[in-house]
Amino acid sequence: MSFSWSPKDNKSCNNPPVATGLKRSRNDTGNKVTVVLGAQWGDEGKGKVVDLLATEADLVCRCQGGNNAGHTVVVEGKEYDFHLLPSGIINSKSISLIGNGVVIHLPGLFEEGDKNEKKGLKGWDKRLIVSDRAHLVFDFHQVVDGLQEIQRQAQEGMNIGTTKKGIGPTYSSKASRTGLRVCDLLGDFKDFSARFKNLVKQYQSMYPTLTVDAEDQLKKLKEYAERLRPMVRDGVYYMYEAIHGSQKKILVEGANAALLDIDFGTYPYVTSSNCTVGGACTGLGIPPLNIGDVFGVSKAYTTRVGIGAFPTEQVNAVGELLQTRGHEIGVTTGRKRRCGWLDLVILKYAHMINGFSAIALTKLDILDVLDEIKVGVAYRINGKRIPHFPANLEVLQKVEVEYETFPGWKSDTAAARKWNELPPKAQNYIRFIENHIGVPIKWVGVGKSRECMIQMF
Repeated sequence: MSFSWSPKDNKSCNNPPVATGLKRSRNDTGNKVTVVLGAQWGDEGKGKVVDLLATEADLVCRCQGGNNAGHTVVVEGKEYDFHLLPSGIINSKSISLIGNGVVIHLPGLFEEGDKNEKKGLKGWDKRLIVSDRAHLVFDFHQVVDGLQEIQRQAQEGMNIGTTKKGIGPTYSSKASRTGLRVCDLLGDFKDFSARFKNLVKQYQSMYPTLTVDAEDQLKKLKEYAERLRPMVRDGVYYMYEAIHGSQKKILVEGANAALLDIDFGTYPYVTSSNCTVGGACTGLGIPPLNIGDVFGVSKAYTTRVGIGAFPTEQVNAVGELLQTRGHEIGVTTGRKRRCGWLDLVILKYAHMINGFSAIALTKLDILDVLDEIKVGVAYRINGKRIPHFPANLEVLQKVEVEYETFPGWKSDTAAARKWNELPPKAQNYIRFIENHIGVPIKWVGVGKSRECMIQMF
């Protein structure tokens, strides 16, 4: 085949069409999205920070995880517990969105909404949007989650310590391309039913003791589908319109935390989603260009639910004091949280991945009674400092923590509402943290309610 050119072909080049439209600004990238993420092993108080920011937000989004998350928000003396609903649902003037990266257990969603409605959360279902691309958690996924934990215990002598909410099995179905999404449920129900039954059979072949009443489940799912239908939108299109439409404040609420991330956490004792900043993009369908501030949330000490390495854990009177004073019990599981000193190695590691604009330091008041307070600043292996956070759990469990010790302030900080109302020794503690990790601390929490968050700048 040959190609030739003649002067006639240059006609269009000599007479180019005249541009009549206005030139689009190269800087018109749309609204920026603010992201709030956990910087430890979860339970840092993200819900409180989101609640604070949501008072001015137009749109609050969840991007990953499921009802394995637990966020407690206290407003006007009322305590709300959220698992699937974004914490911003409290703000009656904002819209809440559950993105495609979230896995949704419909019975759990509606039970949560109804329970909080009895506490005074009115009209939540009118201001909730659900992405049609979000995957569904079924009751049998939750049963399988429990069976897998029993199997791990029997085979390895140790389980992962999951919430048994079916999150891992659902993400497994998603990754193996046999999962079912919201759009499938709201589509041809006959096709959905056939695929649902196939998925049940797939799990029953792996777990022979698994019993599922498929017809009963499908009947309930059909009812949930009609209740859900008014809330469902194309999440990608909705987010694009929100970013490129009129000026809006958009907030993304991360669930779980950096050290529980499927890629960057203490694997395998992690969750099954990306709960670092990349999850905000993939879980909502938004470009990195539109990520604005990324706020990390950390307690003034460290906690962890379940099994896994925890270098600064204090299995002693200090750990018990932190657990008791901090009321460290998991919102989702009811399990006691393991407690220890603040670990700046993991905070620096979380910052490497997420690029925090600022940190919210919560529960400072829990340290009020201590004579001295320690902070982990480095890890040593065989006496030698290591510059990174180890990926290998066997290595991580052997690290020696290098601590800085601070005198306790031994005074009540719960009534403080401004920086200068905090004791000087508490101020020194806070300044050391931000200088060591190289990230400014924007908020300091000294109590449960949103009024107890001291804003620094």
